[in-house]
Amino acid sequence: MKPSTSRRALVKSLALGAAGSLLGIGEGHAEDAKKLDVNDPAAKALGYVEEAKQVDLKKYPSFVKGSNCENCLQLQGTAGSRYRPCAAFGGRLVSIDGWCASWTPEM
Repeated sequence: MKPSTSRRALVKSLALGAAGSLLGIGEGHAEDAKKLDVNDPAAKALGYVEEAKQVDLKKYPSFVKGSNCENCLQLQGTAGSRYRPCAAFGGRLVSIDGWCASWTPEM
């Protein structure tokens, strides 16, 4: 069975997130961050959708019901905003109701 996310896409996503953190994109610069387009190559590589209910379950069988950006460890910023920075996408803004294959449960 082929994995739903390539190792290369995952490494690229993590590298983008690390670069965004180093460049200061995050909580203090959320107003400067740009909203992630679902057609962006990084978004497509990780299957990002703005509504978790839109996840293609055949393509992403590891999707956990109830998972979304708001309960993901990658999400940054202050609670209460509809769109917040995401470490997986270099600090670009994602919908709190969204989901992608780099979803990591909060600890």
